[in-house]
Amino acid sequence: SAVRAPPMCREPVGEGAKRVTTAGLDSEGEVMAGVIAPTPPNPSLAARTRGFLRAQVADQTLRWRLWAPVAFGGGCAVYFALRTEPPAWPLIVSAVLAAGLWFGARRMALARVWTLGLMLLACFALGAAVAKLRTSAVAAPITPAMARPTVVEGWVIDVDSPGAAGPRVVIAPVRVEGLGPEQTPVRLRATVRGAAPEPGEAVRLFALINPPPAPASPGAYDFGRNAYFQSMGGVAFTLGETRPAYLPPPPWNVRAAMAVNGLRFDLATRIVGRLGGRTGGVAAAMTTGHEAWLDPAQVDVMRDSGLAHILSISGLHMAVVGGFSFFLVRLLVAAWPWLALRVPGKKVAAWAGLGAVGIYLVVSGHPPPAERAAITASIAFIAILLDRQAISMHALAVAAFAVLLIQPEAIVTPGFQMSFAATAALVALAEAWPARPREISAPWVILLVQRASAWLGIAVMASLVAGAATGPFALQHFNRTAMYGLAANLATAPLSDFIIMPSLALGGLLEPLGLGGPFLWLAGQGIGLMLAIGEWTAGLPGAVRTVASAPDFVLPIAFLGVLFCCLWRGPLRWLGLPFAAAVMLWPRDPPPDLWIGDGGTNAAWIAAGEAVVMRPGVRQFAVDVWTRRRGVSPAARATEGWACTRFSCAPASAGAGPLAMWWGRRAPTPEQVDALCRAAPVVSVRAPLAALPSSCERRLVLDGADYARGGAVELWRDGPASANRWRAVWSSEVRGDRPWSRIAAAPFPG
Repeated sequence: SAVRAPPMCREPVGEGAKRVTTAGLDSEGEVMAGVIAPTPPNPSLAARTRGFLRAQVADQTLRWRLWAPVAFGGGCAVYFALRTEPPAWPLIVSAVLAAGLWFGARRMALARVWTLGLMLLACFALGAAVAKLRTSAVAAPITPAMARPTVVEGWVIDVDSPGAAGPRVVIAPVRVEGLGPEQTPVRLRATVRGAAPEPGEAVRLFALINPPPAPASPGAYDFGRNAYFQSMGGVAFTLGETRPAYLPPPPWNVRAAMAVNGLRFDLATRIVGRLGGRTGGVAAAMTTGHEAWLDPAQVDVMRDSGLAHILSISGLHMAVVGGFSFFLVRLLVAAWPWLALRVPGKKVAAWAGLGAVGIYLVVSGHPPPAERAAITASIAFIAILLDRQAISMHALAVAAFAVLLIQPEAIVTPGFQMSFAATAALVALAEAWPARPREISAPWVILLVQRASAWLGIAVMASLVAGAATGPFALQHFNRTAMYGLAANLATAPLSDFIIMPSLALGGLLEPLGLGGPFLWLAGQGIGLMLAIGEWTAGLPGAVRTVASAPDFVLPIAFLGVLFCCLWRGPLRWLGLPFAAAVMLWPRDPPPDLWIGDGGTNAAWIAAGEAVVMRPGVRQFAVDVWTRRRGVSPAARATEGWACTRFSCAPASAGAGPLAMWWGRRAPTPEQVDALCRAAPVVSVRAPLAALPSSCERRLVLDGADYARGGAVELWRDGPASANRWRAVWSSEVRGDRPWSRIAAAPFPG
C-alpha cells in the first residue's frame, strides 16, 4: 500500500528539491515511498553562462528600439567627422536602400537579429542623410576677411552676451560696402563701442569684418561650424561710434524677431532695474537669456564652483518652469471640486505645462540648448496627454530622435551630449530606484524625518549619477573639473528649484503689469545666497582641476559606454563602465613644443611644464583654450633676453625661446626678416612674404599665406634640436574642407 506524506511535510518539486519519476505517483498525484529519484548533477559553468546570457538578452526585448536614436546620432556624428564634404545623392540612396531592406525584412518575418541589425543600419544611414540635407538647407554667405574697415548698415536683431572687447549685438545687414548682395551675410555679430543699441534700431557701423573664428587650435571646438548653423556669416569690430541709419522697412521675419527680442530686452532691463547689477544680471540671464549685465568675474566664480550651468537656459530651467506650471494648475483644478469633477486635471495641467514651455522658449530667445530642452519637455507632456508614462527611456528616445531630426548638428555640441547623457542616467536611476513603501499610520514627526532623508538620498544620488554621466564630456570639452561641484549643487538645488526659478517665472510674467516686484525680490534673495555659496566653494583650496583632452576618438567610446550603462537592463550594464571612463583613463599624447594662433598674432611654447605666452593678453581666449586642452598652465614671457619692438619680438640670447615673431599687418623688410631668421629656429610672420634671405635656409618660416590656408598650428620637434626639423598639425587639416570652413583668404595691403 502507498504511504502518503502528511500535507505539511511534502517537499515541493522544483529547483533545489528531489526529482520524482512519474512512475512513483499514485492516482491522486501523491509521492509514493521508495521511488524518489536522485537530483542530477549541477549544470556546468558553460551551461550556466549560456543560460545567464540568454536571460540577459531576453530582458532587452523592449529595449532594443532605444538604440535607434543612438544609431541615428552615430550617422550624424560620422557625417560631421568627415574631412571632405560628401555629395548628397549617395547618402540619400543609402538611406532609402537601408530603410527598404529593413521594411522588407519585417514583412518577411525574418529573425529578430536580422531586423534589429537592419533597423540600426537604416537609422545610421538616415542620420547621415539628414545631416547633409540640414547642412544644405541652412547654407548662407560667409563673409571673407576684409583687410580694411568698411561700412555696414543693418537692423539690430538682438543684444548678445558681451565679449572681452565690449558689448555685442546681432545685426541683420542690409548693405556691406565692398560685398555684393550674394556675399552679404544673413547675420553679423558686431562688437560695438559705448552702449549697445537696442533691438529694432537701424544702425550704421564703420568696422572690420572677418569670418566666424576658426578653432583656436587643431581639434578644438569649432565656433565657425556653430555659427554656420545659426546663419551667422561673420563678426565685426567697430572702430567708431554707432550711428543711426535710414533703411527701407525690413522683411516680416526680421520685424517679428526684433519685436520679440525688444520685449525680452525690456523685461531684462526691468529685472536689472529692480534687483541691481549683481543679482539682476543673473536673474536676467536665467529669465531672458540676456547676459549683457553679467560680471565676467562672477561668471568665473560660477564656473569654478560648478554652478555655471544655472546661468544658461537649458533642461533645468525648462523642467522647473514646465513642472511648476504643471503642478500649480493641477493643484488649482483639484482645489475647485466643481471643476475637478468635470475636467481631467492632469491633462489640463499638461496643456498648461506645454504652454509655459512654449512661452519660456520665446522669452529666452530660443537658443539651441533651450530649443532642445523644450522639445524634451514637450515630449513628456505629450506623453501625459496620450496616457503614457512621462518619464521613461522610450520618451527620452523619442525626444532624442526629434531633436536630431530638427538639429542634427547638435550631436557634436557639448550641450546636447551632456544634457542627454545626464537625462538618460537619471531615468536609469529612476528605473532602478526601489519603490518606497507607504506608511499605514505613523506620527508626522517620523514621516517628516523619513521624507527628508529620502529626499536627501535621492538628491545625492541624482547629483552623483548626473555628474558621473556628464564628467567625460566636461573633461574633454572644457578641460576643467569643479572638485566641489557636487556640494555646491546640493546646496543650491533647493534654492533654484523651489525659490529662484518659480519666483522668476511669476515675476517675469507679472512684471509687464508692474506686479512682479515681490516675486523678483524673493528671487533676488535666493540668487544672492546662491552666489555666496558659489564664491565660498570657488575659494576652497584645489577647487578647480585642469585635465588635458584625450584624443578625439576617445569621446565616442565614452559616450557609448555611458549609453550602454543606461540603456542595458541587467547586471551586464556595468560592462560599459570602463568604456564610460575612457576619457579619464586614456593616456594623453605629449603636448606640442610650440603653438601659433590663427593669423600668427600670438604664440606659446612649453618650457619646464608651463606654456610661455609670447603676447599675454592678446587673443587671450585662444590662449586659454589651447593651454586647457593641453593641460598646461600659462605663464607670461620673461622680458630679459628678448629684443622687442612695436611689431615684433625675437630672442636675444640662446635658450630664451624657439620663436621669433612679427605680428604687424605690413610685411617686414628683408633686413628685418634676416634679423628674425638669425634669432630663432622658427620664424612667424603675420603678413605674406615675397622672398626670403639666405639666413632663413635652415629655418622654419611661416607667413600669412600659411596661416590663411591652415589657421592655427601646433609644432613638435622631430629629431634633435640641431636638425631643426618640425612636425606640424594645422587646424584646417583637422577641420577639413567643409561648408563652414570654405572662407576666402584675407587680402593684405601691399
